[in-house]
Amino acid sequence: MRVAIAGAGNVGRSIARELLANGHGVLLIDRDPNAIKPDSVPGADWLLADACEVDSLEEARIDRVDVAIAATGDDKVNLVHSLLAKTEFAVPRTVARVNHPSNEWMFDDVWGVDVAVSTPRLMCALVEEAVTVGDLVRLFAFRGGRTNLVEMTLPLDSPTVGRRLADLDFPGGAVLVAIIRDGTAYPPRPDSALEGEDELLFVVNPDAELELAEFLAPGVHRERVVGEDEDPEDQSNS
Repeated sequence: MRVAIAGAGNVGRSIARELLANGHGVLLIDRDPNAIKPDSVPGADWLLADACEVDSLEEARIDRVDVAIAATGDDKVNLVHSLLAKTEFAVPRTVARVNHPSNEWMFDDVWGVDVAVSTPRLMCALVEEAVTVGDLVRLFAFRGGRTNLVEMTLPLDSPTVGRRLADLDFPGGAVLVAIIRDGTAYPPRPDSALEGEDELLFVVNPDAELELAEFLAPGVHRERVVGEDEDPEDQSNS
């Protein structure tokens, strides 16, 4: 797989090292001459250029990459790079770093972003996941938020405890992808029975999250799913 990374700072270089270690080809792009440090990431290709300029992206042959990652510290740059990669060069997969949570609502398919990665959001979700029981925790959004990875620690009094998966019809087409029990992950099987305090990982449409939460833990007071986005209008004024 060929990957282009806009932003050759600490984040971009760390991503590049991981991808190279996994056997992928990497091109790092940065407009700051001080960021071009080939010795810091042996095996990567480097380009001194503006990742928001069409001519620069043509020089980078970004139309030939499988994934474009926008990893700069500037959300505006990450949005513009993702939009150009998707609309002008038809890159199959775009991943963008979100630096400021108030901007997260913009990182969707309108701006050419397939996957938005917000470090504050992920850290918050992991904290919530560790301490909450009966709340549905959003861990990750795929493809501009049309599908989410969510988690719930099943309460002991859930009506699903003791029931076989084959007998459960999760609402909204939610798909159970893993059961974590006593620190070990198990694949869901039709004859598997749920137990209290199981950690359940689902892939689900955002519109069905509250319905799924009520199905698994009815009666738990909740106004929204933990990790749910705020009103975009409120965010745009912040």
